[in-house]
Amino acid sequence: MNLIATAESENQAEALLEAGVDTLYVGGHPFGLRLPRPLDLDEIETIVRMAHERGKKVTVACNAIMHNEQVSRLGGYLSRLAEIKADAITIGDPGAIFTLEQMRLPLPYIYDAETLVTSAEQIAFWVKRGAAGAVAARELTLTELEEMQRKLTVPVEVLAYGPTCIHQSGRPLLTNYYHYTGLKERADKDRGLYLRDPKNPDSQYPIFEDEDGTHIFSTEDLSLMDQLQELDKAGLHTWKLNGVLLHGEKFTAIARLFAAARDAVEDGTFEPAGFSNRLRAFQPASRPLGTGFYLKNPDDVK
Repeated sequence: MNLIATAESENQAEALLEAGVDTLYVGGHPFGLRLPRPLDLDEIETIVRMAHERGKKVTVACNAIMHNEQVSRLGGYLSRLAEIKADAITIGDPGAIFTLEQMRLPLPYIYDAETLVTSAEQIAFWVKRGAAGAVAARELTLTELEEMQRKLTVPVEVLAYGPTCIHQSGRPLLTNYYHYTGLKERADKDRGLYLRDPKNPDSQYPIFEDEDGTHIFSTEDLSLMDQLQELDKAGLHTWKLNGVLLHGEKFTAIARLFAAARDAVEDGTFEPAGFSNRLRAFQPASRPLGTGFYLKNPDDVK
């Protein structure tokens, strides 16, 4: 199994490795989107070295939808990632993939086109062009994911914990709104802004703005803790933990719990209820847990 977790700093990266995470997920502006914190290349190099010393891996996000200016700078960034021996990158922009192919770097890529990755045939297309794996769209059900993985020879990543991004725009939507209304407010992630569904007063959709634009996340955190055995039986062994809305030890504690659950699944001692109860104790009160689209009938979400 491969337990992946986002890392916001060198210190958290070290803590996550000690907690039992197999692969760290990091990245930085302007090539990586929706990260807990953008890291520079020196920080990424330190984290790669730290992971390799422990026999673990690092994947670097290059999952932006790239414009001409970004593509023109991408080559230097990819060369540096190859030099520091990053284990893989996530990438979904065809132009960026073409750049990577032309450079012939020893840098495997995992196909990540966010909501577009919805069929085994699409992934197979990119596998023929060098992809070493794929990140499945978060709107897929277990039935679809199981069928997808059965048809493929590369691993498909499933979000096992964390929020789902439901909208991303390269525009500074919050800043524009503040200018229009005359408000003087912060728009960064730590400000803790939310959108609310007028039909559901309890809903809270986190929204923030950074160098890469505006991001809106689901009102719930996805948790597949109860379904880990089902994932394992379906051959879905790549589990992602997303800490974009959590900081420090709060996220590390959740990663440690999932690592223990992974070990229990592997040795046949997994008890879903016990692990789920422990997860709820760690979970922020403002973020309810749910299973997203995972348990739905595929015909209900198409």
